[in-house]
Amino acid sequence: MELEFVAAGTVANTHGVRGEIKVLPRGLEAEALLPVKALTIGGTAYEVAAGRVHKGCLLAKLKGVDDMDAALALKNKPVTVRRADLRLPEGKYLDEELVGLTARDAATGETLGKVEEVLTYPAHKIYAVRGGTDEYLIPAVPAFVAGVDLAGGTIDIHVWEGMGTNEN
Repeated sequence: MELEFVAAGTVANTHGVRGEIKVLPRGLEAEALLPVKALTIGGTAYEVAAGRVHKGCLLAKLKGVDDMDAALALKNKPVTVRRADLRLPEGKYLDEELVGLTARDAATGETLGKVEEVLTYPAHKIYAVRGGTDEYLIPAVPAFVAGVDLAGGTIDIHVWEGMGTNEN
Protein backbone atom coordinates (compact mmCIF):
# COMPACT_ATOMS: atom_id res chain seq x y z
CA MET A 1 0.00 0.00 0.00
CA GLU A 2 1.39 3.38 -0.93
CA LEU A 3 1.70 5.55 2.17
CA GLU A 4 2.61 9.22 2.56
CA PHE A 5 4.17 8.83 6.03
CA VAL A 6 5.73 5.69 7.45
CA ALA A 7 6.90 4.69 10.91
CA ALA A 8 10.68 4.90 11.11
CA GLY A 9 11.24 3.96 14.74
CA THR A 10 11.34 5.44 18.21
CA VAL A 11 13.53 7.96 19.99
CA ALA A 12 15.40 5.59 22.29
CA ASN A 13 17.43 8.15 24.20
CA THR A 14 19.61 11.22 24.03
CA HIS A 15 23.24 11.13 22.93
CA GLY A 16 25.70 13.51 24.52
CA VAL A 17 24.93 16.92 26.00
CA ARG A 18 24.36 18.93 22.81
CA GLY A 19 20.85 17.72 22.05
CA GLU A 20 21.44 14.74 19.77
CA ILE A 21 18.82 12.00 19.79
CA LYS A 22 19.24 8.27 19.26
CA VAL A 23 16.57 6.80 16.94
CA LEU A 24 16.04 3.05 17.13
CA PRO A 25 14.82 2.18 13.61
CA ARG A 26 11.83 -0.09 13.04
CA GLY A 27 11.39 -2.09 9.85
CA LEU A 28 14.41 -0.60 8.07
CA GLU A 29 18.12 -0.08 8.48
CA ALA A 30 19.44 3.10 10.12
CA GLU A 31 21.38 3.87 6.92
CA ALA A 32 18.07 4.35 5.08
CA LEU A 33 17.31 7.31 7.37
CA LEU A 34 20.53 9.21 6.60
CA PRO A 35 19.21 11.09 3.51
CA VAL A 36 16.01 12.12 5.32
CA LYS A 37 15.93 15.87 5.99
CA ALA A 38 12.89 15.95 8.32
CA LEU A 39 11.64 13.69 11.11
CA THR A 40 8.20 13.88 12.65
CA ILE A 41 8.52 13.03 16.32
CA GLY A 42 5.40 12.69 18.42
CA GLY A 43 3.44 14.66 15.81
CA THR A 44 5.91 17.58 15.56
CA ALA A 45 8.14 18.03 12.50
CA TYR A 46 11.86 18.66 13.05
CA GLU A 47 14.49 19.51 10.45
CA VAL A 48 17.57 17.28 10.64
CA ALA A 49 20.75 19.36 10.88
CA ALA A 50 23.10 16.35 10.92
CA GLY A 51 22.91 12.60 11.22
CA ARG A 52 25.12 9.54 11.41
CA VAL A 53 24.76 5.82 12.12
CA HIS A 54 26.16 4.38 15.34
CA LYS A 55 25.64 0.77 16.46
CA GLY A 56 22.56 0.26 14.26
CA CYS A 57 20.84 3.47 15.38
CA LEU A 58 20.52 6.91 13.84
CA LEU A 59 22.11 9.70 15.85
CA ALA A 60 20.47 12.92 14.75
CA LYS A 61 20.98 16.57 15.60
CA LEU A 62 17.69 18.43 15.12
CA LYS A 63 17.29 22.14 14.53
CA GLY A 64 15.75 23.72 17.62
CA VAL A 65 16.84 20.91 19.93
CA ASP A 66 19.98 22.41 21.40
CA ASP A 67 20.56 20.67 24.73
CA MET A 68 20.09 17.38 26.53
CA ASP A 69 16.89 18.51 28.26
CA ALA A 70 15.20 19.36 24.96
CA ALA A 71 16.32 16.01 23.51
CA LEU A 72 15.18 14.15 26.63
CA ALA A 73 11.65 15.52 26.13
CA LEU A 74 11.53 13.50 22.87
CA LYS A 75 12.50 10.18 24.48
CA ASN A 76 10.16 7.22 23.76
CA LYS A 77 8.20 9.16 21.13
CA PRO A 78 7.44 7.59 17.74
CA VAL A 79 9.33 8.79 14.68
CA THR A 80 7.75 8.99 11.22
CA VAL A 81 9.15 10.15 7.89
CA ARG A 82 7.77 10.89 4.44
CA ARG A 83 7.91 7.70 2.39
CA ALA A 84 9.13 9.71 -0.61
CA ASP A 85 12.23 10.78 1.38
CA LEU A 86 13.37 7.17 1.87
CA ARG A 87 15.46 5.70 -0.89
CA LEU A 88 15.22 1.95 -0.53
CA PRO A 89 16.94 -0.38 -2.99
CA GLU A 90 14.84 -1.82 -5.81
CA GLY A 91 12.67 -4.66 -4.52
CA LYS A 92 12.89 -3.57 -0.86
CA TYR A 93 9.74 -2.50 0.98
CA LEU A 94 8.80 -1.34 4.44
CA ASP A 95 6.86 -3.77 6.62
CA GLU A 96 3.84 -1.49 6.92
CA GLU A 97 3.64 -1.13 3.13
CA LEU A 98 3.18 -4.88 2.80
CA VAL A 99 0.53 -5.29 5.50
CA GLY A 100 -2.87 -5.39 3.83
CA LEU A 101 -1.67 -6.56 0.41
CA THR A 102 -3.63 -9.36 -1.21
CA ALA A 103 -1.44 -12.46 -1.50
CA ARG A 104 -1.88 -14.52 -4.67
CA ASP A 105 -0.51 -17.81 -5.93
CA ALA A 106 2.00 -16.78 -8.62
CA ALA A 107 1.22 -19.86 -10.73
CA THR A 108 -2.61 -19.83 -10.65
CA GLY A 109 -3.55 -16.30 -9.59
CA GLU A 110 -5.69 -17.76 -6.79
CA THR A 111 -6.12 -15.45 -3.79
CA LEU A 112 -4.46 -16.87 -0.67
CA GLY A 113 -5.55 -14.14 1.74
CA LYS A 114 -4.07 -10.87 2.97
CA VAL A 115 -0.72 -10.12 4.55
CA GLU A 116 -1.76 -9.48 8.15
CA GLU A 117 1.65 -9.01 9.73
CA VAL A 118 5.37 -9.13 9.04
CA LEU A 119 7.32 -11.16 11.58
CA THR A 120 11.04 -10.47 12.04
CA TYR A 121 13.41 -13.35 12.67
CA PRO A 122 17.23 -13.43 12.63
CA ALA A 123 17.51 -15.13 9.22
CA HIS A 124 14.76 -13.21 7.39
CA LYS A 125 11.25 -11.83 7.72
CA ILE A 126 8.09 -13.93 7.48
CA TYR A 127 4.81 -12.73 5.93
CA ALA A 128 1.76 -14.03 7.82
CA VAL A 129 -1.02 -14.46 5.24
CA ARG A 130 -4.50 -15.06 6.63
CA GLY A 131 -8.13 -14.70 5.61
CA GLY A 132 -8.28 -17.30 2.87
CA THR A 133 -9.00 -21.02 3.13
CA ASP A 134 -5.62 -21.56 4.79
CA GLU A 135 -3.00 -19.68 6.79
CA TYR A 136 0.46 -19.25 5.26
CA LEU A 137 3.77 -18.21 6.80
CA ILE A 138 5.79 -17.06 3.79
CA PRO A 139 9.57 -16.56 4.11
CA ALA A 140 10.47 -13.15 2.63
CA VAL A 141 13.04 -14.52 0.21
CA PRO A 142 13.05 -14.61 -3.62
CA ALA A 143 12.40 -18.37 -3.70
CA PHE A 144 8.92 -17.67 -2.28
CA VAL A 145 8.12 -14.06 -3.23
CA ALA A 146 7.58 -13.74 -6.98
CA GLY A 147 6.74 -10.04 -6.99
CA VAL A 148 5.19 -7.10 -5.17
CA ASP A 149 2.85 -4.55 -6.73
CA LEU A 150 2.18 -1.80 -4.16
CA ALA A 151 0.05 0.25 -6.55
CA GLY A 152 -2.05 -2.81 -7.42
CA GLY A 153 -2.19 -3.98 -3.80
CA THR A 154 -0.87 -7.48 -4.46
CA ILE A 155 2.03 -9.77 -3.62
CA ASP A 156 2.59 -12.90 -5.70
CA ILE A 157 3.83 -16.01 -3.89
CA HIS A 158 5.43 -19.22 -5.18
CA VAL A 159 3.30 -21.72 -3.26
CA TRP A 160 4.96 -25.01 -2.40
CA GLU A 161 3.15 -28.14 -1.33
CA GLY A 162 2.62 -28.21 2.42
CA MET A 163 2.98 -24.45 2.96
CA GLY A 164 -0.55 -23.97 4.27
CA THR A 165 -1.31 -24.75 7.89
CA ASN A 166 -4.31 -26.96 6.97
CA GLU A 167 -2.47 -28.99 4.35
CA ASN A 168 -1.53 -32.52 5.35
